Parts: sequence; C-alpha cells; structure tokens
Amino acid sequence: MEIAIIADDNKKELMAQFCIAYCGILSKHHLCATHITGRYISEATGLEIETYLSGHSGGTEQIASRVSYDEIDVIFYFRSTDPAKDPSEAEMNLLRLCDVYNIPLATNIATAEVLVTALESGSLNWREFVNPRSEYNLKKRGKI
Repeated sequence: MEIAIIADDNKKELMAQFCIAYCGILSKHHLCATHITGRYISEATGLEIETYLSGHSGGTEQIASRVSYDEIDVIFYFRSTDPAKDPSEAEMNLLRLCDVYNIPLATNIATAEVLVTALESGSLNWREFVNPRSEYNLKKRGKI
C-alpha cells in the first residue's frame, strides 16, 4: 500500500513515536512524506521514505495531487491542535480530496492506531482493488 505521512511542527515527535511503535507494519508498505517529517521519521526508525517538498513549500499539495490520481491508499496526518492556527487552503483541499476519493485518513494518534492495525489485519485490502496503480491491478493488466 501507498502510505502518506504528514505532521505539523508540534506533532513531528508524536508521529516519530507512532512510527517507531509500528515500524514492523509500516516497513511492509511504500511510505512517502513531506520533506522534514519524512527525514525526521527516517532518522528515528530507519524506514525508507520517499520525501516531497516540505509542507509549507508545496509538499502537502504534492501528496494531494497523488490522492487525486488515486495513488495514495492511507494518510497519517497529525495536525496542529493549536486553536489559533487555522488550517491552510492546502490542508483543507487534502482533507476534501480524501473524502472524494475515499482515502482513509488519520488526523490523530487514536485513529492512526486503528488504521495501522487494520493494515496489518488486511482490513484495508479493498484499496488494492480500487487503486488502479496497485500491484494487484498492475498484475491483472500484465504490467508486472
């Protein structure tokens, strides 16, 4: 599965701890992340993570673009809980696209734990049939 990881500045440490706890599960999937988050998690866990631009420089939009092409299966996005920080247009667009394309999205650690255990148990395997770029569908079309 294709998993995108994003964490606002005050949530990067929590995201790294989450990834350390579930490193065994996450290592079985292709991970991508915004630049600083990806580097932070990779250094903490040793996981191989494809990185995009940092969130404020367009990384969130890059991940949103992949969502709109149905190339992302799950998103872990630990957002700021600071009431003074309004979500950016890019953040709101990403959340909207997840609704449009039925992408499971965790915006807090409780939901992330539910999704990561669902990944392990196979409960999210339905994404293999929906995602046209999944290994399942590429094999079916003779592209692998």
